[in-house]
Amino acid sequence: MTVTTDNGSGVYSAGILDRERIVAQPGFNRWLVPPAALAIHLCIGMAYGFSVFWLPLSNALGANTPEACKTMSLASALFTTQCNWRVADLGWIYTLFFVLLGSSAAIWGGWLERAGPRKAGVVSAICWCGGIAIAAFGVMMHQLWMMWIGAGVIGGVGLGLGYISPVSTLIKWFPDRRGMATGMAIMGFGGGAMIGAPLADMLMKTFKGPDSVGVWQTFLIMAAIYFVFMMGGAFGYRIPPLGWRPEGWTPPVASAKPTMITAHHVHLRDAHKTAQFWLIWAVLCLNVSAGIGVIGMASPMLQEIFGGRLIGHPEISFTALSPEQKTAIAAIAAGFAGLISLFNIGGRFFWASLSDKIGRKNTYYTFFILGIVLYTLAPTAAHMGNQLLFVGIFCIILSMYGGGFATVPAYLADIFGTQFVGAIHGRLLTAWATAGIIGPVVVNYIREFQISAGIPRDQVYDFTMYILAGMLALGLVANALVRPLSEKWYMSQEEVAAMQAKTAAANAGPTGSFGIGKGGLDGKALAAWAVVGIPIVWGVWITLQKTAALF
Repeated sequence: MTVTTDNGSGVYSAGILDRERIVAQPGFNRWLVPPAALAIHLCIGMAYGFSVFWLPLSNALGANTPEACKTMSLASALFTTQCNWRVADLGWIYTLFFVLLGSSAAIWGGWLERAGPRKAGVVSAICWCGGIAIAAFGVMMHQLWMMWIGAGVIGGVGLGLGYISPVSTLIKWFPDRRGMATGMAIMGFGGGAMIGAPLADMLMKTFKGPDSVGVWQTFLIMAAIYFVFMMGGAFGYRIPPLGWRPEGWTPPVASAKPTMITAHHVHLRDAHKTAQFWLIWAVLCLNVSAGIGVIGMASPMLQEIFGGRLIGHPEISFTALSPEQKTAIAAIAAGFAGLISLFNIGGRFFWASLSDKIGRKNTYYTFFILGIVLYTLAPTAAHMGNQLLFVGIFCIILSMYGGGFATVPAYLADIFGTQFVGAIHGRLLTAWATAGIIGPVVVNYIREFQISAGIPRDQVYDFTMYILAGMLALGLVANALVRPLSEKWYMSQEEVAAMQAKTAAANAGPTGSFGIGKGGLDGKALAAWAVVGIPIVWGVWITLQKTAALF
């Protein structure tokens, strides 16, 4: 299906997925774009909730099967069908998610700017949902390598394209509220586990039987649901026409004095040559490394630290729990994963919006200083047996973790300008790929080492928390070193004019919305928000119900 378009130099056909096909027309409401972004991000955000699968999968062959392949190499464990998988080996799927997310965002960020968010959204849906379906067959055949390839690699590519697809689009739609726009763009990614974790727990219980833990069936059903939502989101994307700006908004005037918000632009080819790029890279990497390992082990961590306390039996340690009791605390732990996801999604919007008022650099100062205090306090809360304090600490930590992701695109736009912010953001997400290795490896393998050394389950995470606090201290230093760019890095006015010839011509005419972007929360926008809002409300309700036992 194509449309015929005249671009001033000739006539050409635009396919249904092409960028030219999704340019907004007069009467379009810009508040329809955030729900489209949320529809995709709420689906791919289930990557954060995959920890609910680790313990069931580590018993996929049943309790009578030999204990996890302790003496087996990782290479052998990828192909074995004779023993249960180790949690640490399953955790590599989580690592692959974010390694491939960052890598694919960096590789295809420039392509996305040319192809448009709709095409990227469709490819993301195919990869993410197809990868989960392949992982389902890996569970059926008890082949870990297939799960790694399906969910980790192919699904990871889908994560990368789905993650960055709305960022530059929403920044263009909301230049008057840049921090809020980036918060809306990616807040759904933080909330995906809030919906997906309890849904997965319900589905696994439904399909669990003598010969199955219910994971592969859950994978297939969730892949089908996600595909419908993600395709709906992809086809809901629109981009503003060249020269568009919100009604009554005037772009900031360039200042002769360097500030933390530039009115100029840095070319994609030069951004990575600056010290500022790598300092912000380090800021993101260290902030993410500290949080991502905790998220990946949220469910097992809560169960192992508090054990029987979660069901009113503080005298029973995790290893002494009966299978029925472990099932009961697993449901509470799934609620914990959902609760921190709620703060993850709320933090993305709250902190990004706050950064519009206090600045991006000051926002990151808050993340690192407060984070150091909270990570060092977490072991104390665990030893006190204070579930309320422990849960509260990690809720705040995860709000800042999510806030860091939502703030960094605006940070980049402030330093490098908006012309290439989508592609620069894609390259910066290699920091996430790096953190996706560092964080889970630190948490997972220190856990395995301490368990092997005979450390009680409720103490195996203490040393890890202090290491993560140290990472935040390094991030604090990197953030302090970020300064405005030197004039030599900015594109000349002639270069910008040549690259944005059509935009410059459009801006020379009347300003305003030209009938595009108006409407606010009208009936159509409210319906679009309801589609994503109802699952969010359901996730919040289920989360609060399941976490009531924690308080």
